[in-house]
Amino acid sequence: MKFERELDLLLVHCQGETGKVITAGAAEIPGATILEKMNHINDVDDSLRRFVTFEPRAHVAQSVNLLLPPTRPDADAAFIVLQADRAHPMSGSNCICVVTALLESGRIPMREPETTVRLDTAAGLVTARARCENGRCLSVSLDNVPAFALALDATLQTTSFGPLTADVAFGGVFYALVDVHQTGLAIAPENARALAEAGIAIKADLAGQVSVAHPDIPGLTEIAYVMFRDRDPDGAVRTCTTLKPGRVDRSPCGTGSSANLACLHARGQVAIGDIRTSRSTIGGTFTAQAIAETTVGPHRAIIPRITGQAWVYGRETLRLSPDDPFPAGFALSDTWGPQVGDLT
Repeated sequence: MKFERELDLLLVHCQGETGKVITAGAAEIPGATILEKMNHINDVDDSLRRFVTFEPRAHVAQSVNLLLPPTRPDADAAFIVLQADRAHPMSGSNCICVVTALLESGRIPMREPETTVRLDTAAGLVTARARCENGRCLSVSLDNVPAFALALDATLQTTSFGPLTADVAFGGVFYALVDVHQTGLAIAPENARALAEAGIAIKADLAGQVSVAHPDIPGLTEIAYVMFRDRDPDGAVRTCTTLKPGRVDRSPCGTGSSANLACLHARGQVAIGDIRTSRSTIGGTFTAQAIAETTVGPHRAIIPRITGQAWVYGRETLRLSPDDPFPAGFALSDTWGPQVGDLT
C-alpha cells in the first residue's frame, strides 16, 4: 500500500468528550509562535484540520489536538485544538486529554505522585499538575490563562427567543453565557439536539451586536461558543457548550467553566480560593477554583484552576491514498446538523 500522508494519534476522552491527540506525522506549521501557527491553519492552509476532523476519517462529536514543539522556553510542549469549524486557541477538556496522552505515552516523563507539565497555547501558558499513580493520570489540574468578564447581563436580540440576557467573558476563548431557562429548554441528554441548534442560532444572532477583542492577544476577536448554564439542586453549575456546526460538548467545558467563574467573581459571588463544581449534560464533572486575581488590559481577571480526568482508550493511524476522492473530507446534515453549510 502506498500513502501520501500518515498520521499517528492517541484516542483520548475527557468526561466523555473525545480529544484525539496527533503524536506523529503532521507537517511543520509555519509561524514563530503557537498563535501564529494557529492563525496559519485558520487563514492560510486548513488542509490538516479538515483531514482529521471531517468524514470519512472523523465524526462530528470530537476534537483533534495537534502536538507541537513549544515556541517559548518555559513550556514543555505545545498544542492547537482542531475542530470542524476552525482551529481554536484553548480548551480545558482537550488540554486534559493532551496532558494525559503526553504522560501515559511517556513523551514527557511521569513522576509520581505529581507531574507538572507547562503547555504553550495560542491563548498563553497553561500550567498543568497531574496526579499520577501506577503509570496513570488520575486527575489533571490546569492553571488556566487569565479569565475575565467583558459584559454582565447584556441584552441580545435573537431570532428564535426574542430578547435575552447573556454574560460575555473570556476563559481561554470568548463565550456568550446564557441561562438556559430563557430558551424554554432544560440541560438534559434528550434535549441535546435542540440545545445545539439553539446555541448555534444564538451565536449567529450575536453578529453585529457584540464585539470582543482580547487586549493582549491579536486575532482573538470572535465569540467562539454559546454556553448554556443552569444550577443543580446541590449547587453545581450545569453546563452545555454548543459547537459548530451543531453539537454539544460532552464534557463540563473547562474554558467555559473558567469564563463562568470569572463572571461569578465579577458579581462578588466567588472569592479567591472558592471552588465550584461544573456538571455536563451527561453528568461528568470538573471543579473550577479561583486561585488568584490579576488584570488583563483594563479588565479585572482571575486565574482559574480546572480539575478533571481523561482516559486513553486506543490508538489510530490515519492514512491518505493518492486516489482518495475525499482528501479534504465532507460533512452531511443527517448527523452534523442543519448548520453544516456554515463550515468553511
